[in-house]
Amino acid sequence: MALILGIESSCDETAAAIVDSDGDRLDTRIVAQRIASQDAAHRPYGGVVPEIAARAHAEILSPLIAQVLADAGLSLDAMDAIAATAGPGLIGGVMVGLVTGKALAMATGKPLLAINHLEGHALSPRLADPTLEFPYLLLLVSGGHCQLLEVGGVGQYRRLATTIDDALGEAFDKTAKILGLGYPGGPAVERLAREGDPRAVPLPRPLVGSGEPHFSFAGLKSAVMRAQLAGQHGKADLAASFQQAAIDCVIDRTRIALGAAGEVSALVVAGGVAANAALRRALATLAADHGLRLVAPPPVLCTDNAAMIGWAGVERWHMENGRVGDPLDLPARPRWPLDEQAAPVRGAGVKG
Repeated sequence: MALILGIESSCDETAAAIVDSDGDRLDTRIVAQRIASQDAAHRPYGGVVPEIAARAHAEILSPLIAQVLADAGLSLDAMDAIAATAGPGLIGGVMVGLVTGKALAMATGKPLLAINHLEGHALSPRLADPTLEFPYLLLLVSGGHCQLLEVGGVGQYRRLATTIDDALGEAFDKTAKILGLGYPGGPAVERLAREGDPRAVPLPRPLVGSGEPHFSFAGLKSAVMRAQLAGQHGKADLAASFQQAAIDCVIDRTRIALGAAGEVSALVVAGGVAANAALRRALATLAADHGLRLVAPPPVLCTDNAAMIGWAGVERWHMENGRVGDPLDLPARPRWPLDEQAAPVRGAGVKG
């Protein structure tokens, strides 16, 4: 058994959770969790302002942890370890969460688990589905990352593809801005797309048919802007056509990655964009075509949350038989790839 306090502050959600390794269902594994959104603070700017985000984390995080402990009826002394996101992310926010985790670990004498935010997403499907076994093919899609990885175990990641420009969530958010849909953009595009015709606007499918698994969404976003300026299509049709083009790209890239990966137990999708219902349906069909099942966390575990950070801590705890703990002088990391041995990709720059 392990009780882990998870802390997440890498972008614009402040989150804390307590996770129990003994639970056999999602509702028993997550003992308590709270997520404080900053949407209202960032909405006037049409996107996340790092300084505002960091200040909000500093104000909210300590009382949020106290509330989670109260919800669970537990004290800090009952925790076996403190797991905190150490990167990647907006460095100010990451530092707030990591320093808080270090302080709690020092005060209680509990081990500190410095968690890669992307690993939290990568392992979150195993929090939701106890039957999911390694290895699996992971499509990680969020505002800052768009990758395909073969997940062989905790800490074992082989990157098969990444984006050479925009991430998928970034493309959704920028499309929302072009269409004047407000912030946060991804859910707004998905809602409006339900009212439109996905075949109404001829949009490109970047890299489809190229034979390589990498992603590119900058050209698609630019095509949406040109179509909007032309004024020949309604916003609903533009949203639906963009979403369909993006999904077509993802399915084509994932099909190539399935051919390049070894034998896997499932196709898994995680990250903020994994909450998109149309994307899930398309991926479920692709998985079935390959004799696999699609595993996707519930929407509350797709967006940034502390339960996934706590669960990544649980996975490490069991892998290392409780002999875990990172040094308290470990630095926050604005960039931290899951596969640090992966070769740079043409045009990807720092996002590779």
